[in-house]
Amino acid sequence: MPSPTELLTIGELASRAGVATSAVRFYEEQGLLISERTTGNQRRYKRHMLRRLSLLLFARRLGIPLAEIAEVFADLPADRMPGTRDWSRIATRWHAHLEERRREIERLEEELTGCIGCGCLSLGRCRILNPRDELADEGPGPRRLLTEHTDDAPAPERRTRA
Repeated sequence: MPSPTELLTIGELASRAGVATSAVRFYEEQGLLISERTTGNQRRYKRHMLRRLSLLLFARRLGIPLAEIAEVFADLPADRMPGTRDWSRIATRWHAHLEERRREIERLEEELTGCIGCGCLSLGRCRILNPRDELADEGPGPRRLLTEHTDDAPAPERRTRA
């Protein structure tokens, strides 16, 4: 069993995590990973950086932005293996965010099911329809899908451009 204080080369860390060494360097440049340097200026990573990198990769897979990951990682100790309290703090910080993301995914799923189900033949109910780009004044992106709604709420009013 390897020691938690064992140092890994960049190649070993990258290989173990399943990423390119360039990704490891990038994440280090972003302050998400920390290395030590040998006298020959080669990077060496404490073994617990593998756990940090694994969490980072999984968070990215879920679509969590690097800036948010960096905020959470700022609370993790760099000089030692994170303990139960450290991981508990991360879980608590991300819980609300992940719940909100789950609700957004459910909303999107409902919208897509409705669109696919009706075939968008009911233009009076379609929340994506935006003739003549009427919603451009409200900003970029899927304006109707970005707003909260319930099944009881009336559909957004259609505005006409003068």
